[in-house]
Amino acid sequence: MGGKPAHLSFLENTPMRLPSIHLARLLRTSLLSVAILIPGMACAEPTAIYLVRHGEKASTGQDPALTAQGQLRAQNIATILHRSGIQAIFSTPTARTLQTAQPLAQQLGLTVEHYDPAAPKALVEKVKARDGAVLVVGHSNTLPELVRLFGGEPGADIADNEYDRLYQLSAAPGGATRTVVLTSLPPTGNAP
Repeated sequence: MGGKPAHLSFLENTPMRLPSIHLARLLRTSLLSVAILIPGMACAEPTAIYLVRHGEKASTGQDPALTAQGQLRAQNIATILHRSGIQAIFSTPTARTLQTAQPLAQQLGLTVEHYDPAAPKALVEKVKARDGAVLVVGHSNTLPELVRLFGGEPGADIADNEYDRLYQLSAAPGGATRTVVLTSLPPTGNAP
């Protein structure tokens, strides 16, 4: 009874060597699989991109801050997006955009990253290199172009008195980008 269990005895007589042709084929297939997978793993893509104009701003000053209504809108945007998986927040360096981004950034423990609104393609590259969802806070005259650069459909121009349009861009079947236009409360404009 001191021998090997019967169910393992067949291993003694079974050669564990693969013929060299099978080993070469296995190695080639493994290397090909790795070569195909690695570039895909290196290309991060956000799961969703949210783009929003800053909240209502004061009518005076060189770099106006948000009004009480704009601060309420920033809080509402944070409430809408706090469970959306936001991993990064980008904002232009103006007071009104930073103040719009800040409530969500504080809730999520993120630092708001600045971008240059005059260099939209650089922002697109940064965002596309991210994993998870991303929020971009911008201006009425820059958001439509950003939506287009991300592959979305911006709809009508954003009016000067429109602050409630919130774009959600996500991958659609066939490599297209699906554009959903949401409303941050309270509504102010005629979003497409």
